[in-house]
Amino acid sequence: MTDQSCHDLVLTQDAATNQETIERLLAAEPGGTVRLPAGTFPLARGIVLGSGWTLAGAGHGEGPVTTWLTSSASDGQPIVQVLGSQVVVEDIGFRPPPCSPGEHGGDRGTAITIGSYLYPAEAEWIEGIRIRRVRVERGDTRAANCIAVVGAVRDITISDVSIVGGCTGIAVHWGAVGAGVDSIVGPSYHPHHLTISDLHVSDAFEGFYLSSVHDVEVDRVRLSDVEIGFRLLPGDNTDRFHSSTGNQVGQRIRVSGAWVSWNGPLYAIRIAGWGRSEIDHSIRVLEYRDVLVQECTLVPLPLATPESGDPLRPRSPVVIEQAPGVVLDRIRIDSRQSS
Repeated sequence: MTDQSCHDLVLTQDAATNQETIERLLAAEPGGTVRLPAGTFPLARGIVLGSGWTLAGAGHGEGPVTTWLTSSASDGQPIVQVLGSQVVVEDIGFRPPPCSPGEHGGDRGTAITIGSYLYPAEAEWIEGIRIRRVRVERGDTRAANCIAVVGAVRDITISDVSIVGGCTGIAVHWGAVGAGVDSIVGPSYHPHHLTISDLHVSDAFEGFYLSSVHDVEVDRVRLSDVEIGFRLLPGDNTDRFHSSTGNQVGQRIRVSGAWVSWNGPLYAIRIAGWGRSEIDHSIRVLEYRDVLVQECTLVPLPLATPESGDPLRPRSPVVIEQAPGVVLDRIRIDSRQSS
């Protein structure tokens, strides 16, 4: 961190004043710690954290969070977007506003987004990010994700996170240079050296997904009453735009210790090697290597909406699609309907 100064802010119930207070401080110094008081505080829009900042709530790692942030932004801006390295967000709860960002807006409307999806030119890597003891509550429909890790990001630790509601709890997705998903020119950027542990997601569409990544570890997750537990995906354009020597996308991924109770009509776990390009609609296959999913317990619940089941596509705990490089070990199906 470039500056170890610590600022204890006073916030109010006025969203514009809170916004100005935080943004003035972030603009005045190159880094430091911003400590927020206990309570629930509105913001007029999201805030952007550059390099070297710690954003902390009033708690100190014991018991529930006591600081909550809300936002009235209607444009899909995350409550917090991390766009610099060596950043910490800890001991804060988030209640994002309703948002429907659409199929390719997974980084929009979130509580926290680390990185960016589309870049106008080649990007610098963001690294050294720590998200810990964070809570997210969404009261809207399952349209927007809760935490997004996207694009040119690496060396990230997310731990002790609890999420209620929303689309995907933690969405991890590649990014690239291009004006839109159907006009990527590359290079592409694939999140890596990411660790997720002690994650609890409930009443959401999906617990988490990993799309076109490498060197990722996910351990000790509890996904309760979700439509889908988690997915490993190649990305729409797989790794065709990856520019570095010795492409590592799809390698060294570990998911272990997952407990999933799922109420959807399709699957608890999906692992897919094939992806259809949004550019030319061709299908390419990403080769997974050294990928292990182990010690997972899957609990099928009654369908949340029984009429949504497709009789031509039977419900299955695990679906593997063109992914021979993935090893499954000790996957247990528990038919007892408990959570």
